Amino acid sequence: MAGYTPMIKQYLQIKEDYQDAFLFFRLGDFYEMFFQDALKASQELEITLTSRDGGGEERIPMCGVPYHAAPQYIEQLIKKGYKVAICEQTEDPKLAKGPVKREVVQLITPGTMMEGRNLSDKDNNFIATLSDFEDSTYGFACSDLSTGESRVTLVAGSVEDLLNELSLTGAREVVIEKNIDPHLEQKLKERFILTLSYEDDSSIKESFSLLLSDLVEEKHKLTASRLFNYLYRTQKRSLDHLQKVVSYQLQQYMKIDYYSKRNLELTETIRSTAKKGSLLWLLDETKTAMGGRLLKQWINRPLVKQEEIEKRQDMVETFISAFFERQELREKLKEVYDLERLAGRVAFGNVNARDLNQLKRSLQQVPQLMHILETLPESKAAELRNRLDPCEELTDQLELAIVDNPPISVKEGNLIRDGFDPRLDEYRDASRNGKTWIAMLEKQEREKTGIKSLKIGYNRIFGYYIEVTKANLHHLEEGRYERKQTLSNAERYITPELKEKEDLILSAEEKSIELEYELFTAIRETVKDFIPRLQALARTVSELDVLLSFAEVSEQRRYVKPKFSAERRIALREGRHPVVEKVMNAQEYVPNDCFMDNDREILLITGPNMSGKSTYMRQLALVAIMAQIGCFVPAEEAVLPVFDQVFTRIGAADDLISGQSTFMVEMLEAKNAITNATQDSLVLFDEIGRGTSTYDGMALAQAIIEYIHNRIGAKTLFSTHYHELTTLQEELKQLKNIHVSAIENEGKVVFLHKIKDGAADKSYGIHVAQLAELPSELIQRANEILYTLEQKEAGNRAIEEASVKAETSGPDSTGSRLAAAAAETLAEPETVFESKEAQLSFFAAEQTEKPERLSKKEKRVLEKLSSMEILDMTPLQAMNILYELQKKLK
Repeated sequence: MAGYTPMIKQYLQIKEDYQDAFLFFRLGDFYEMFFQDALKASQELEITLTSRDGGGEERIPMCGVPYHAAPQYIEQLIKKGYKVAICEQTEDPKLAKGPVKREVVQLITPGTMMEGRNLSDKDNNFIATLSDFEDSTYGFACSDLSTGESRVTLVAGSVEDLLNELSLTGAREVVIEKNIDPHLEQKLKERFILTLSYEDDSSIKESFSLLLSDLVEEKHKLTASRLFNYLYRTQKRSLDHLQKVVSYQLQQYMKIDYYSKRNLELTETIRSTAKKGSLLWLLDETKTAMGGRLLKQWINRPLVKQEEIEKRQDMVETFISAFFERQELREKLKEVYDLERLAGRVAFGNVNARDLNQLKRSLQQVPQLMHILETLPESKAAELRNRLDPCEELTDQLELAIVDNPPISVKEGNLIRDGFDPRLDEYRDASRNGKTWIAMLEKQEREKTGIKSLKIGYNRIFGYYIEVTKANLHHLEEGRYERKQTLSNAERYITPELKEKEDLILSAEEKSIELEYELFTAIRETVKDFIPRLQALARTVSELDVLLSFAEVSEQRRYVKPKFSAERRIALREGRHPVVEKVMNAQEYVPNDCFMDNDREILLITGPNMSGKSTYMRQLALVAIMAQIGCFVPAEEAVLPVFDQVFTRIGAADDLISGQSTFMVEMLEAKNAITNATQDSLVLFDEIGRGTSTYDGMALAQAIIEYIHNRIGAKTLFSTHYHELTTLQEELKQLKNIHVSAIENEGKVVFLHKIKDGAADKSYGIHVAQLAELPSELIQRANEILYTLEQKEAGNRAIEEASVKAETSGPDSTGSRLAAAAAETLAEPETVFESKEAQLSFFAAEQTEKPERLSKKEKRVLEKLSSMEILDMTPLQAMNILYELQKKLK
């Protein structure tokens, strides 16, 4: 640092501890950045890059942002995953010897944002931490600093389960120790777009020991302590709003892995990653931000305890039957602000008077919510009602203290009501009377001098003054006016009377503003004492909001209350895909039944592309998830088991970052399902094996079906285009064929979207291409190629069947000679069916002229040949038919 100025040396010393953050270094009314921070920030924020002399040989790169505009620039950097260290002056410049003392007062990171546009109302902003223990278990904890909620769990052995927990939280920042397993750290970087931070200290400090008091497991405490040590070290302020850490086990909830959550589009769509089109979008009729966040948590973690599920469903049923009360409750909830985040801002010390008024209006709704719940005929609402706490003492104090329309700033006065504090009333009276006296003085001076433009004004530098234009100066009485300031076209004076009153007024105003801030701070401290009660109230209001949302959606969309089967039976009558049904609006959605029991564990689904196989599969999974979060489901009647896990393999994409192909992703998802599924799981496999060659894919698909059937026994929907697999129904007792029906009408396919028993006869792939309006020439060519391939396949089957017949008849028999003749004829179809000039090629460049179409006579011969059952004929009958067909062609 030799050669640098004292200020630059100070900057570099502070920057040394914040190498991974932009250092916003306060200089006057600006936050300045230097060196590499300046170069990078000027690009990211698109602000001007300048330079300054720092005492060295070269000028130092520099850029800055105004103090008042800093929040918007900080938000931009946080959104891009950066950290920002706020460095403020912590010493009075008048008392400083040398550079003013400066310190970092807060480190703002993606996981510690408390407010701003980056913080969505209906999304949590979790920061997470991972611990790698020696016994092959992992600790996982997460906390939302904006709401104060924290939770912790242990994950046994599986890195994938650990990463899945992380994905469910949507955390944008993960705190890890510096010597964590490099493989795990690499996985975090590959799988997620997040900010990695480091904290080695996992010791339990006195400052947060109370937060861990409900934890029994030592690993839980160590994991949560790492996170709290990071938060307390970086935030450098009160975190009184943090709630006690809640421990949970993965087995408490239905397991939905990352891939299944994405494939089922539970909280966002695959294509646009938007909320619209997801299950969350369908179900979110919540009126509060807190309810919106809780709904998302419920969707990510469906219950597995039937009693808890039915408790929620009973409440939904109660609210459905009470239409008017439900609407009243929802109207009242519109007036309830985000109590969780308000409590967080109170603890953080950045709440203003308008926030406290929002808190007051929210609390004023609680007695009305309680009254409406009391009027419900069902006693089931009593438990919710009893948990509502109106915090009346706090409501009354806020009503008495805060004016209806306070300013944003808490340091400029006009916050506190008259009558709240006697001293404040005295100061205000002096100030207001003084101002009245000023107005009277101005009137008197105009009359005495005859100067109509004379005015009495005020500014912070010169205080009160009498302003007279230079053209009217000769009207002033000499000796009475003392000159205070000269302007270009006027002079400002003060008189003995004005000076005396000025001291009284300014003293009263200054003392009034100081006292208002003191009173506001005291009120804020009082609110702090209510934070635990406010957070408990927020949890109850959130739960009420979500249950009302379920009731609203269920009634609007004609959902039914599901029943649960201990015999693992599925009986859905007229089931619908909830999201597709909503998106289609007025169009008619075709509902379908689904029945599965101990004799129907696996349904093998065949049918055309675009006919609705994937929709049917997703429909069952979404119905099961909706049932287990406590909502009613889209069906006329629904009986379901309680599933412990849902696995899907629907659609796939290259994972380029990890270097994995589509087929590898497909196999990894399949492996995850078949190694973790149990008899109580739901497995959805769509087109397994299509990413490789036909025979490889078919072999894998059949092996997977057999493995699930023989080893796991999970309820499974398996869709395929390999029609050969439909023969498995004869070998596997619990497998049944179903298909999505379609009909051909004048050469065009019509999808009926109706599930029926049995196997489909065709895939209609070219028909789908025609619906997509591919060029007609291409469609015609595809039909010709398909026809040739089908005839070759038919010929191969005929040869195989003839060979089998020959083997049973002996080498010299008539059957053997017939087989040889048939093989010779069928092996060269062009000599019988078409001329060499008309032979089809897969490559257009090889053709010298356009191939000719088969004649009607040739087509009839081919049709008859393909319909024959050779094994049912005698050798003489087969020879006669071959002779007859050849004669027709000649």
